Amino acid sequence: MVTGASATGRGGGRLVVPALSALMITLLAAGWLVAGHLVTGAPVLAVAAGRTAASFVVITAVAALFPRTWPGIRAGAARHRSVLLLAFLGFFAYYSGTLLGTSRIGASRVGLIVSLLPCITFVIGIAAFREPSTRRKILGTVLAVAAACGYALADGAASDGGGSGSSGTLLSGVLLALGGTFTYALYGYVYRQRMADLPPLASLPAITGAGTVMLGLATVVFVPLGDISPADWGGIAILGAVLTAPVFLISHELILRKGPLFTSALALVVPFLVRLGEWALGWAEAPGPLVLVLIFLCAAGVWLTVGRPRPARPERVAPERDAVHTTQGTPR
Repeated sequence: MVTGASATGRGGGRLVVPALSALMITLLAAGWLVAGHLVTGAPVLAVAAGRTAASFVVITAVAALFPRTWPGIRAGAARHRSVLLLAFLGFFAYYSGTLLGTSRIGASRVGLIVSLLPCITFVIGIAAFREPSTRRKILGTVLAVAAACGYALADGAASDGGGSGSSGTLLSGVLLALGGTFTYALYGYVYRQRMADLPPLASLPAITGAGTVMLGLATVVFVPLGDISPADWGGIAILGAVLTAPVFLISHELILRKGPLFTSALALVVPFLVRLGEWALGWAEAPGPLVLVLIFLCAAGVWLTVGRPRPARPERVAPERDAVHTTQGTPR
């Protein structure tokens, strides 16, 4: 059973989790915009392998600067089965599925599918890891997903980036994106179950390294590397080092602090930020009033899903005036 004991007592004030969450959402949205642009000209596997490799280099370099993390790095690398499983779920399968889906149906549609991550995480948590459920979380997830589906219908293909395509292309893109989303939802629970005793900076070098090897081998076998331009390689390096590596560290810290459901629920906001970013960059038309309302409803659903109701304050017992008056009126 997955427990959250490891998150108890982690340092930081009350604003640490909101600040980390806002930063992760911003970096994720920027990463989707850059990745969606890159896969239109570069092979998907090369983008996936390159961004993972750049992230591995950055995370390993940062971890090497702190000698206190070195024992944890060695301990994490020694868990060979866990490292290979996590690398496959969270990097090879997730990036292959979502980026291949992006090349077929566009970033906006794949982002919308990824926004279902909390629902998949919610179901996996209940079915496989005995996670508790509340009416508030169920209502929030249903509201957010309904708003996401309404957004897809209302916004149409204004920003799908991949064109309508044939029904076979659409179906394959949806299935690839769903498969990648499912593996990442499972990744969150497996990570907390097997690496909760290590800080992310200690566990991620081995996991990202294994993911780099998996994606790199697939790229060498299936991708003609000579066709990739230096500009694309530069964009891939920036995507991995500047946008993806910090997201890895932040998301894994949030998994340990708040759990996989909280962390995955934040992804519900990302596709809408991507849509607004496409409009700001001139890649799509401005969203209409209905789309903005649906964005607000989705944000409200996220808040219901990840937020916690305030504990009821104990009622203050009013002083018994009669007793006070009686005491004051008693002769000495």
